[in-house]
Amino acid sequence: MTSRSSFLRRVAGLARGTGGLTRARSGLLALSLAAGLLVAGAAAAAPAGASGAALTVYSGQHVQTTQALVNAFEKKTGIQVNVRFDDEDVLADQMVTEGGHSPADVFFTENSPPLQYLASKHLLAPIKKTTLAQTPSKYNSPQGLWAGVSARVSVMVYNTSLIKASQLPTSAMQLSQPQWKGKIAIAGSETDFQPIVTSIARTYGNAAALKWLEGVKANAGSHQYPDNETIADEVNRGQVALGIVNQYYWYRERAEIGASNMHSQIAYFAPRDVGYVVDVSGAGILRSSSNQAEAQRFVAFLTSAQGQQIIAHSTSFEYPIASGVTTAQPETPFNQLQPNPISIAQLGTGAQAIKLLQEAQLL
Repeated sequence: MTSRSSFLRRVAGLARGTGGLTRARSGLLALSLAAGLLVAGAAAAAPAGASGAALTVYSGQHVQTTQALVNAFEKKTGIQVNVRFDDEDVLADQMVTEGGHSPADVFFTENSPPLQYLASKHLLAPIKKTTLAQTPSKYNSPQGLWAGVSARVSVMVYNTSLIKASQLPTSAMQLSQPQWKGKIAIAGSETDFQPIVTSIARTYGNAAALKWLEGVKANAGSHQYPDNETIADEVNRGQVALGIVNQYYWYRERAEIGASNMHSQIAYFAPRDVGYVVDVSGAGILRSSSNQAEAQRFVAFLTSAQGQQIIAHSTSFEYPIASGVTTAQPETPFNQLQPNPISIAQLGTGAQAIKLLQEAQLL
């Protein structure tokens, strides 16, 4: 796994999520927020508050979503929460290295593979059944070792001046074909991209998935970017015609710059296509945590109606998936999506996708 310096990108994402800021103001706010979050990270070793309890959360989730949830949990319980932000793959590797000495109590991710990776290393404790019951079982750990919290879905984002809706591919597999040369953008190092690679490999085999990656890489050419935020922005500015991102990147950009400044749209691949994948964000508890009861309360809060309502109204535009809560944002309703029915267990630890991405020299 590779480190991608996305801490500052995530902070920049928070700046983008605050409304119609200019790019200059967004950059200044990002730097300010970065300084504040670095201080927050250093506070992880600070003593607990008046309640006498404190939790350390390692979070690969978006900053604004995590902070809103943490603030509400602290207010509700009096339990202090210190958050350490970084890419989820970086944090997962860190916890494996730390082993039983990790200061982390809870791991909060954007995607399921890093949680499955920790589970495979026997580093996660079972989640209470009452908490797991708040989320549909297909979005939880198959072993009951983490709970699904929210979801997002992969989509095409395309520039409406460069390509017509009728010209869009119906399958992600078509993007490796010669007619897309110079017209597509990818972010191969994004953990969000790994579930798509796994979906293709599970459906067509590793050899076909590698050939697809090599074709997509060649077609992208210089349009290989470090993250999905950049893809959404480059497509909207007309620098490239099409990219694959999770849906919320487009919605967040529209919230930032306004609908009148959007020159792009999103579209879905054909129902059940290998590129049409739902990614699940989840939370697990470290077996080594000395704050098991408080950690269980935190994960239960994330999947509770209160926690899910925070996600439902969040400008991160993720889908709440627990406690029967639905999004309040103007997105395609979650129950109307028709993704590839690949399971959490089939998505696995991400190792299969990572190996293929490395072979294609995209990692």
